[in-house]
Amino acid sequence: MNYSAHLDQKLNDLHEEGRYRTFIDIVRHKGTFPHATWHRPDGETQPVTVWCGNDYLGMGQHPVVLSAMHEALDEAGAGSGGTRNISGTTVYHKELEDELADLHGKEAALVFTSAYIANDATLSTLPRLFPGLIIYSDALNHASMIEGVRRNGGAKRIFRHNDVAHLRELLAADDPAAPKLIAFESVYSMDGDFGPIEAICDLADEFNALTYIDEVHAVGMYGPRGGGVTERDRLAHRIDIINGTLAKAYGVMGGYIAASEKMVDAIRSYAPGFIFTTSIPPTVAAGAAASVRHLKTDQALRERHQTQAKILKLRLKGLGLPIIDHGSHIVPLIVGDPKHTKMMSDMLLDRYGIYVQPINFPTVPRGTERLRFTPSPVHGPREMDALVKALDELWSHCALNRAELAG
Repeated sequence: MNYSAHLDQKLNDLHEEGRYRTFIDIVRHKGTFPHATWHRPDGETQPVTVWCGNDYLGMGQHPVVLSAMHEALDEAGAGSGGTRNISGTTVYHKELEDELADLHGKEAALVFTSAYIANDATLSTLPRLFPGLIIYSDALNHASMIEGVRRNGGAKRIFRHNDVAHLRELLAADDPAAPKLIAFESVYSMDGDFGPIEAICDLADEFNALTYIDEVHAVGMYGPRGGGVTERDRLAHRIDIINGTLAKAYGVMGGYIAASEKMVDAIRSYAPGFIFTTSIPPTVAAGAAASVRHLKTDQALRERHQTQAKILKLRLKGLGLPIIDHGSHIVPLIVGDPKHTKMMSDMLLDRYGIYVQPINFPTVPRGTERLRFTPSPVHGPREMDALVKALDELWSHCALNRAELAG
């Protein structure tokens, strides 16, 4: 085989389909986010406004977080020095896990290097703990959940997205004595829709199944203390394992699970993705703990975030632009063609200084390619006006369809 030519063909396929992903090199500026500086391929720099970031609440620049990280850096240095089992567990990691367990009303929590690893490592380990385990997974679960379910080697069932009736059919068809687990999400990040948590919990009770929920796009942003949709809906006590991230609303990095002390201890003891990975640096753990602690009391920030999302959706709907609105903070604008989506993204960046990445297959189904906007409390009226004006002009320039306007 000509390996180089084969790689050329694979990359060329992506270019021809309009799915080749380009890194945009930016520098975020403390205290002025969402404004950043784009280092263009031609060597020049250009100011941009970031509209696709996952630092949903701007906590990546919050003084409380930065102060905690500075203090930990001065006290403990840069790295953790090892895996959690071998010198890589510090008081900062313990403090963070205590904060997370308290956040979700669970006995314990376990921090991983990312929420992707937390999902993958936990879901791939559970069949070792419960031989014969059948995992029932929502069809639109995140890639990390899919990978964890795929790698575990056990039985799996895929139920249609948010289709409780289909899930019931699958549960009823299996051996009542077999151990079972239902894996799903609270907020699905591509469409911004919510999982039917209470209905799934009812089925779990009926069929004696464990429940596993990914709250990555909800922790920090929903619930009176930021415990996610499960806290908002007073259902956290009915979930056996909650997965979350520290890299989105909390503005730092890392992922975790929260569960019973026995469950956490078993995952800690059996999951290779935890055992053989260097732990997150003390600085990151300290910053994340400070962020979690702060957002337990800052309901005003959560409310401003939801208000900004509602305003953006209302304004885009007013222009007849085809957005998806399920009531969450995520604002997907459907373009429907990979090349048009990439062109729109490039034109917004180059002409208007607005940075939003195209979302194409396989992240979303073909024909639903989109630009996904993540408004935050730090996107003010000036930034909102500039975005809406740019989208209105480009939509007309590209002759894309608009929705029928009422009245």
